[in-house]
Amino acid sequence: EDVSDNLFNPDPYFQQGGDMVRVGGLNYVCDPSANMGQRIQDLTLDDGSKLIANKKYTVSGWATVGSKAPGRPVWEVVAEYLRDQKVIRSLQMNTPKIKHVTNNFGMM
Repeated sequence: EDVSDNLFNPDPYFQQGGDMVRVGGLNYVCDPSANMGQRIQDLTLDDGSKLIANKKYTVSGWATVGSKAPGRPVWEVVAEYLRDQKVIRSLQMNTPKIKHVTNNFGMM
């Protein structure tokens, strides 16, 4: 949501850019026209189930936010997993849906 505000803030002086967090197994909708705190919507898992606000989920990522994460770097874990597999099935791309950007090529 913070990065979304950096990108879509109605005041151009607050539009600083940024890099949206990449996710796997998670789908969401971003509405650039919504107010801060309301832009990221409809979070679901790949099976279609909605995220539950107070439930804990195990995730991995390429970067930490704020401090060094404990444990092995995720790229080592992924490399080890890939080496152990005989066949890797095609994975689904999780690309967020962006509302209200039809014909706006700067936001597609």
